Amino acid sequence: MRLKVLIADDEPLARQGLKLLVSGDARVGSIGEARNGREAVAAIRDQQPDLVLLDVQMPRMDGFGVVQAVGVDRMPSVIFVTAHDQYAVRAFEISAVDYLLKPVTVERFQTAFARATSRLQAPAADDSARQMITMLDAMAHPPRRLSRFAIRSAERTIFVPVQAVDWIEASQNYVCLHVGEARHLVHVSMNSLEAALDPDCFLRVHRSHIVNLARIRQVWSLVRGQHVIELASGARVPSGRTYGDRVRDLLANPF
Repeated sequence: MRLKVLIADDEPLARQGLKLLVSGDARVGSIGEARNGREAVAAIRDQQPDLVLLDVQMPRMDGFGVVQAVGVDRMPSVIFVTAHDQYAVRAFEISAVDYLLKPVTVERFQTAFARATSRLQAPAADDSARQMITMLDAMAHPPRRLSRFAIRSAERTIFVPVQAVDWIEASQNYVCLHVGEARHLVHVSMNSLEAALDPDCFLRVHRSHIVNLARIRQVWSLVRGQHVIELASGARVPSGRTYGDRVRDLLANPF
């Protein structure tokens, strides 16, 4: 029997790259695509694929939301795909769930795909469900709040206290830490970093921006629920419309 594979990723180039890798395997009979979590849920229910390559970081409904919506016991075999996040990778490893780290190499893909297809030939549904539950539990209980960043620079490592950071900006597969006039790049996703930061100290105000609440000098209200946040350093960080409620809550007095 030839396999039905579903690729769920919100990035067209990522889907194209994965499709190219999957199509090179003679065991694959058909390849479906989903552009977001909701499409992935519908495709899993309607098409009943044998294997899903599921992106973890998708807007609105991420890969974990897909698993929860479909139900762990009704999920087909899954290879999770993640662009970053050391905590997510650790969660996958302790649960023995297959994962691919972007950018996906041919060798790593072949290893994960071979492992997943071999499990399909000798399925153990209860074991797969248990492994996925273990992974989701590990993701739901991340390590304690981040207290410092370790910044690698050539042959040395610089330690930056979290509270020294003025604001954080997304930069492709990295984040840029703004510390006074200094800039530091860290290989981590915004979602993962947000989860590791203390929400009483840091606030995400835009898909690409997180600000240190202690560094805010004033906030300018614009039209359509948008704001500009001025920091003590003089930097001005725009908020996104979808994060307007968070900024409005920040502006409200606690009494």
